[in-house]
Amino acid sequence: MDIVEILGFVSGALCVWLVARQNVWNWPIGIANNVMFLILFWTAGIYADAGLQIVYMGLALYGWWAWLRGGVDHSTLTVTRTTRSQWLVLGTVGVLATVGLTVLLDTVTDSTVPLPDAITTVLSLLATWGQARKKVESWWLWITADVIYVPLYAYKDLWLTAVLYVGFLALCVLGLRNWSASYATAPLAAAGSPESSATGQVKGSEPSATS
Repeated sequence: MDIVEILGFVSGALCVWLVARQNVWNWPIGIANNVMFLILFWTAGIYADAGLQIVYMGLALYGWWAWLRGGVDHSTLTVTRTTRSQWLVLGTVGVLATVGLTVLLDTVTDSTVPLPDAITTVLSLLATWGQARKKVESWWLWITADVIYVPLYAYKDLWLTAVLYVGFLALCVLGLRNWSASYATAPLAAAGSPESSATGQVKGSEPSATS
């Protein structure tokens, strides 16, 4: 255990808590967390997760913009459900990416955990996209990934990180509950919204308005 893992622990826990609260400041804190985990995972030989942190940074910039300007007429983004067509695309991309990444890790790197590394990497990317678009079901993807992450990190002797991901599971349940409630109780967005088929107005997207 070193200072990088400790900083990853603290910034990661804070980031997920802020996401659950729909606080837009989760994005810059998440970027700092990505830097910590990139260093940590690369030195531990979890290469896909290390590379994933770079992709996370790009998605975080997109999510930061989307939460603030991705709604109707560039307003704050609202919580929606994942549509059937979106699930079809996500499922197809997920299976193909997992197979391809597993083969790549197994043949190009010295990874001892190519399959779980690939699965968690792909699940995390899909979940981050859903988070950036405020999709309720993104929490289920995070929960699935975290269930795999905990024993993976324990196997790699990253015990503090494994404990952190147990905490993430609890925060994911909180986030799922909060986002589901926001979607269920909010009025439908105005017609013409990019997400108008199933959009609810969410309070607290701006930093100054978050409880």
